[in-house]
Amino acid sequence: MSNFLNRLGIEASNPGAASTSGFVDTKGREVPSTDPTTGDVIASVRLCSVDDYDTIVNEAQRVFAEWRMLPAPKRGEILREVGEALREHKTDLGALITREVGKVTSEGEGEVQESVDMADLAVGMSRQLNGLTMHSERASHRMYEQWHPLGVVGIITAFNFPNAVWAWNAMVAAAAGNTMIWKPSLKASLTAIATHRVCDAVFQKHGWGGVLNLVIGDDADVGEAMIRDRRVPLISATGSTRMGRHVGQVVAGRLGRCLLELGGNNAIIVEKSADLDLALRGVAFGAVGTAGQRCTSTRRLFLHRSIAGEFTKRLVAAYERIPIGDPSQSGILMGPLIDEDAVVMYEKAIATIREQGGQILTGGERLDRAGSFVKPTIVKADPSMPICKHETFAPILYVFEYDELNDAIAQQNDVDQGLSSAIFTDSFRSAESFLSHRGSDCGIANVNIGTSGAEIGGAFGGEKDTGGGREAGSDSWKAYMRRQTCTLNWGTDLPLAQGVTFDI
Repeated sequence: MSNFLNRLGIEASNPGAASTSGFVDTKGREVPSTDPTTGDVIASVRLCSVDDYDTIVNEAQRVFAEWRMLPAPKRGEILREVGEALREHKTDLGALITREVGKVTSEGEGEVQESVDMADLAVGMSRQLNGLTMHSERASHRMYEQWHPLGVVGIITAFNFPNAVWAWNAMVAAAAGNTMIWKPSLKASLTAIATHRVCDAVFQKHGWGGVLNLVIGDDADVGEAMIRDRRVPLISATGSTRMGRHVGQVVAGRLGRCLLELGGNNAIIVEKSADLDLALRGVAFGAVGTAGQRCTSTRRLFLHRSIAGEFTKRLVAAYERIPIGDPSQSGILMGPLIDEDAVVMYEKAIATIREQGGQILTGGERLDRAGSFVKPTIVKADPSMPICKHETFAPILYVFEYDELNDAIAQQNDVDQGLSSAIFTDSFRSAESFLSHRGSDCGIANVNIGTSGAEIGGAFGGEKDTGGGREAGSDSWKAYMRRQTCTLNWGTDLPLAQGVTFDI
């Protein structure tokens, strides 16, 4: 790992040696990056100041004026090479994610593959930034719409996807002709620096340094400066709902744009007709994968009463044989929580569950070993328990029973969040009811797959307190561009719309 960091110019053995930008030599205070598996410090990173941020945004503005004029397919050619660079470093970047965040090896490498896929998708998007042509009501007139880049895009990411969520935004924003400034979580700063170095090297090779920019700093100063900065027309922020409310209010106050990907309290419904083997795998990965620290992690499980007893018994048995440990080791399926604060949050949630009458069927405690390890937990609960309405970023799964599908859907929707949802059923009618206007109110609705593990081809995002943003595929590129309606008069008269006359 140290060899990989050193090859990228990051001296991991020396605290503070990891530079955060090609444009500034920051002298800020040092913040450690800690391995959640062992509790050991991997390296320290110097934080940027508000003055450093100002230098970076000025450079991003300067480069934008030129980058936007490069034809979009030419921008796509550079992004294709970025994808190749990520492929080349996939194993090393995946291993760094595993060490810094605690994801198992397949998930760490899978996250980098997601960034590769985003680069490939953005290459295609660069030739499909299409506008519509409309018919004018006026003779000898033509109407059409076109899309222009916004400018400097601010990208704020969370620790749980320290590589891919940036790519969801950056690849599309770059294809659209924007430059960007990335502010990553301080809990995953090394992955951000390494990812930036790999991708920025491609842009530098082509003479486009300054398209990608990285600033690592405190939320209270650098973060506030970014969200209040009128030079940054779009802020894409991933994190908690609490954080998103603040970002949204501040950016709206300056009439800027926000793309928010916030909390999820995701549910799976298992019908009596479901393939229970399929459902068991979907629930287990959704609830335990990434130690329950995905925004799409399964938090709530609704079981039809006729299969609830059998399925719960099987699920408890599956939980109790899940290999927990060093995520870099073969066969491990669950690594640690991100840090000690996350463990404390987990323990507080367990205490609250007991106070509110929940029955812990398995788990509910910290593992007695070094690192931030806890046991994945299943709770027999009632949907009215207040804690079930909130997202706990940990592997805690609430299990409920239901009799009628409409009641289960209503209970699933009866939370403030609206990100991901799923149903396991072999009933065509049940599946269609779940997907209908009266069904799931989430941005993602799946049938016979779990809540977690979205493909990049679709637009990713949620409703209600999840923020309403959309990233990755489909027409998500429109969030990073401004629409312009154009009307051309190629005749010799000047007719006005709606038959208005104004003769002089």
